[in-house]
Amino acid sequence: MEEYSYFDEDPKKGWGFILAFAALMLFTVMGLGIDVDEYLQHEYLEIPRWYFYIIFSIDVLMMIGLILMFFYRKIGIFMFPTLLVLHFFMHNYYLSTFLYTDVTNLFLFTGFGMLAIIPKWKFFK
Repeated sequence: MEEYSYFDEDPKKGWGFILAFAALMLFTVMGLGIDVDEYLQHEYLEIPRWYFYIIFSIDVLMMIGLILMFFYRKIGIFMFPTLLVLHFFMHNYYLSTFLYTDVTNLFLFTGFGMLAIIPKWKFFK
């Protein structure tokens, strides 16, 4: 019996993949901007310095996860949403802030997965 696939067989990254990746990176950088803004006000807001070591590390690891996804690495697919949820919960728990950039990024990741990751899953290493 012949196997038939509805998905694209080409490992080439199309415009959908590139635009979805750019949107994810944009909202990740926006989240980093919020963290930098909070760091600049940390004395006024009374945020402990250790919090920023952790949150900036998470930001950098999220960007690394996105880059790994761009180069078809499966670890990036698992790394990015895990760190994104951790970033959201850290803001929510420690600073009592609800970050819409993180929520939007999670929805974008879900759409990105349906549009670009799932059809190209067999090309991920």
